[in-house]
Amino acid sequence: MRLSALRLRVADPERLARFYADVLGMTARPQGANWRVGYNGADADLLLMPGGGAYTHDRGQRYWKIGITLPNVDLATDYLRKQGVEVSDPHQFLDIGYMCHLADPEGFVIELLQHDFEGNRPGGAGDPAQPFAGACIGQITLRTGDIAAEETRCKALGMRLLSIQEVAPYGFDLHFYAFTVDTPPDPDLWSANNREWLWKRPYTTLEFQHIPGASFVPTPDYRGMEIEGLTEAASDAFGDPLLPG
Repeated sequence: MRLSALRLRVADPERLARFYADVLGMTARPQGANWRVGYNGADADLLLMPGGGAYTHDRGQRYWKIGITLPNVDLATDYLRKQGVEVSDPHQFLDIGYMCHLADPEGFVIELLQHDFEGNRPGGAGDPAQPFAGACIGQITLRTGDIAAEETRCKALGMRLLSIQEVAPYGFDLHFYAFTVDTPPDPDLWSANNREWLWKRPYTTLEFQHIPGASFVPTPDYRGMEIEGLTEAASDAFGDPLLPG
């Protein structure tokens, strides 16, 4: 089984698909009224569905972002700015990763996360002309106030917990689940030693930003996920749809 698609309702699926293809290096193809975009690997696609258009990023909502993992965030940032895309300055965020953020033309948040921490990137990593070569959708990020319920549901689906990351200055922690038999290099799932390893995985992980006891509201234009190998429609711990795909 694997996470095979994130479903988002948008105002103009074809126009948004062109952004992901032309700017972020994904492949785009129509599927009826929808457009499917993604990298050519084992990671999840984005399924862009019509009927949206009023999305506003809100930290009180269940859905947060996607994370694109790639070899060289600095090259990607330079490239995007030359395309007229507004991107935050890359920085090493605590002992989590070297990253920056942007939004697509309809306001959905995208995180660019480097395979290696700042200062650990190998010389020659990345191609200035094709900075998204070797990229994948590494994370789909949801928010939760009840990580125990999320863990119970993830484990019932057959997902494994790969990493837990404390972000104490901001009052939350991060939990990463995936359909995989991979074993992190450090058996202590809280260890920072697992993080660069995690950012190099070729598949998509389900990331939860956990704020203990917090409540979140549904995100109208987030329409759940598709899971390859799922035999019938189901739902996650929050009630959002999980569909065969």
